[in-house]
Amino acid sequence: MERAPFVTVGIPCLNEEDFIESVVRRVLGQTYPRDRFEIIVADGGSTDRTREILDELAAEDPRVKWIDNPGRIQAAGMNAIIRRARGEIVVRLDAHADYADDYLECCVRVLEATGAENVGGAARTRAKTRFQQALCAALESPFGVGGSKYRNADNEGFVESVFNGAFRRRVFEEMGLYDPCAVTNEDAELNQRILQAGGRIYLSREIVAYYYPRDSYAGLAKQYFKYGMGRARTLLKHRELPSVRPLVPFAFVLGAVGTFAFPPLRVFAIPGLVSYGLATGVEALRRGRKVGGWAVPVVWTIFPVLHVSHGVGMGYGLWRYLNQPDWSEPERVPLRPEASSTEPA
Repeated sequence: MERAPFVTVGIPCLNEEDFIESVVRRVLGQTYPRDRFEIIVADGGSTDRTREILDELAAEDPRVKWIDNPGRIQAAGMNAIIRRARGEIVVRLDAHADYADDYLECCVRVLEATGAENVGGAARTRAKTRFQQALCAALESPFGVGGSKYRNADNEGFVESVFNGAFRRRVFEEMGLYDPCAVTNEDAELNQRILQAGGRIYLSREIVAYYYPRDSYAGLAKQYFKYGMGRARTLLKHRELPSVRPLVPFAFVLGAVGTFAFPPLRVFAIPGLVSYGLATGVEALRRGRKVGGWAVPVVWTIFPVLHVSHGVGMGYGLWRYLNQPDWSEPERVPLRPEASSTEPA
């Protein structure tokens, strides 16, 4: 019987004392052969108990290792992981997520079956608080995510992006590592390079994971502002986007500002806002009532937070990165010939 490919599971983290043990133990309990994977956590300088927990996990199981990530951001952490990874397949995981017991097994099987360079599942949401329940409902709506295929757990096939991702190591040899200056949108930027190089990305219903979204309006607004900035940076870097979806919130904000800023256009301001309010209200009713009546007004208010934060972030990002570009040719990592046969140390 052919031996299973050796897999490196990479987890970038920062101050994740509430999640890191759970996610590492979830990986250790995977159905994938226990001698055919390693776990490397890149910690960005945690000041809580994250490092202490990682020390305990590493002492308990030699498959677990952790390294410093002085760059702090996730892209820098993944790059540090990939540089020392011994797997011929690199699977990225987020700490704020739950993974099915056969997650690794499914990733490897789908990679082999499709021949894709990157595979993954849908970005399924899971809630612990009431606000997260409402946010999950909003994110399941096309109004919230713009119809992105990887947000729909029913989709299957070749796409422009997936949640996290399981990569053939040759991706990082031929197309380069994550963009080390990308504070957000690093996954989409890497996936865009894969597609531009003729590679393929596959979304599979078999690959099941759930992530926990932000639990406050402030946290959500900050997150989507950064997402908008990241999208702007990727657009300016590559001079193209795989789809027009990221431009819609920016166009919405630009249009709203324009109608108020220019007197001849103010006649459209009130009808435009009323139309937006009615459309999002109907969608909030449709999505929110599945959670409970209390969720409807919360979902309704979440939509403008998503749209305005992302749109303003993109506008700011376009201004910032037009004036201060911060990208260069991504570093490429040679494929180690021993990657497929080396056992965990």
